[in-house]
Amino acid sequence: MNNKIKTMLFFIGFLLIGLIIISLSLSIGSIYIPFKQLIRVLFSAESGSTYGLIVKNIRLPRVILSLLVGSGLALAGAVFQGVIRNPMVDPYVVGISSGAGTAVTLTIILNIDWEFLGISTIPLMAFIGAVITVYIVYSLSYSKRGLPVITFLLAGVAMGFLLNAVMSFLMVLGTNSLHKVVYWLMGSLATASWQEIITILPYYFTALLIIIFHINDLNTLLLGEENAYNLGLDIERVKLHLIIAAALMTAAVVSVSGIIGFIGLIVPHIVRILIGPDHRKMIPAAALLGGLFLLVSDNLARTLLAPMEIPVGIITALAGGPYFIYLLRKTKGEYW
Repeated sequence: MNNKIKTMLFFIGFLLIGLIIISLSLSIGSIYIPFKQLIRVLFSAESGSTYGLIVKNIRLPRVILSLLVGSGLALAGAVFQGVIRNPMVDPYVVGISSGAGTAVTLTIILNIDWEFLGISTIPLMAFIGAVITVYIVYSLSYSKRGLPVITFLLAGVAMGFLLNAVMSFLMVLGTNSLHKVVYWLMGSLATASWQEIITILPYYFTALLIIIFHINDLNTLLLGEENAYNLGLDIERVKLHLIIAAALMTAAVVSVSGIIGFIGLIVPHIVRILIGPDHRKMIPAAALLGGLFLLVSDNLARTLLAPMEIPVGIITALAGGPYFIYLLRKTKGEYW
């Protein structure tokens, strides 16, 4: 099949699937909302009714946040894999999850979970912890010769181990808060709100614009750094911009969702297998598939054992792992 037709069918198919999934997400729950009622609510005919309050104040923010977080993690994963040219890299490789987790653990144990300018200190501290960690890793890695990728990765791994140790020590000290800390670390969208969406949007779109600006440079990097340099690419500047964008994206979404694994590692793989490594197609496809994947996972998390809610990070790992193994077996790994 022609690559253009294949790509077009991919996007049309997943957009249609996405509309169905979004409709189901807004309908299902402890209170089922029929499709006709849902349409009336969305177009403000019954915005003040019980259905209207449920959809606009609870379900719609959660759907939008799921799409933002899922697409953000998938985008960051695609960028990190493209820059580092290693398909086993994920958005948490530079210690972002450890930095955010340590900051949140400290916040919960010290019992300073209050609001600042309408924002809970937990996502605020998670974002600050993630950004500080990325800055430290970058500072440790950077030299006059630029930013060596291997050094950057090793610094991120080392910082991750160090912060994980600090986080574990804090959890031992604060056993009374252990359940809350562990639940956050497993990832959840249960507290989704319009305020959280508004909070992360500036960082999300700033990172997205940087990625779009350098989308052709990502394709050039696929040729290898020596060939990219011969083609006139300012490699160090491009790598720096893309790493900052991916780190900013990850820090923003992690701050409101907790640590949701798997998406940033696997979704770029799946997209690369389905439509190829061209980042002009892969980046938007990864964003689309990542958002829908997390939305489906979140629906399962809140309905499988209702009224109890499963951390969505557990669902993403259980749902995606077997499918990824199947794709690897089918393609024999020939997709990079």
